[in-house]
Amino acid sequence: MRFLSMTKIIQPHGNYRKLLSYQKAEIVYDITYRFCKRFLTRGDRTIDQMVQAARSGKQNIVEGCQASGTSKEMEIKLTGVARASLEELLQDYLDFLRARDHAIWEKNSREALYVRKLGSRNGASFETYREFVETRPAKVVANIAICLIHQTNYLLDRQIERMEQDFLKDGGLRERMTRARLQARRENTK
Repeated sequence: MRFLSMTKIIQPHGNYRKLLSYQKAEIVYDITYRFCKRFLTRGDRTIDQMVQAARSGKQNIVEGCQASGTSKEMEIKLTGVARASLEELLQDYLDFLRARDHAIWEKNSREALYVRKLGSRNGASFETYREFVETRPAKVVANIAICLIHQTNYLLDRQIERMEQDFLKDGGLRERMTRARLQARRENTK
């Protein structure tokens, strides 16, 4: 039997730490955890909801990446769940500001542009924002989180679009298995 020169059936997967969407989602989680601890009253159900939405945003990226080797459908679905969780969290922050009559920064305000500039640094992490999160008032920290959620959601939207294109081009596990099996049959009949 000859060695088959075919595409791998299970493709490389699971490298979520290199995804910019994951890196941003991790920052959003860290900021949200600290925001809730600093500014919300213990026992407030919103704390659990916000922290869980932030966690879900991050963790579903991880799970989707791990599942991508065997299920493109699951990868797309879980990345969509991450996106939906972050949208829920975004609304919590917007509600916090609106209910307290605090301003929500415009997309191109000086403050929002500054946050975007910080986030564009190579290797940005929670440490990039720590000083602001630990020293600024709730209305500033909430707006920083909103800016970062928008960035993460943008990245997730692009990621999902790419996953859909890749699926249409290459198919999923079943298609790769079928192609590999047909190729193996052709190779064995030569």
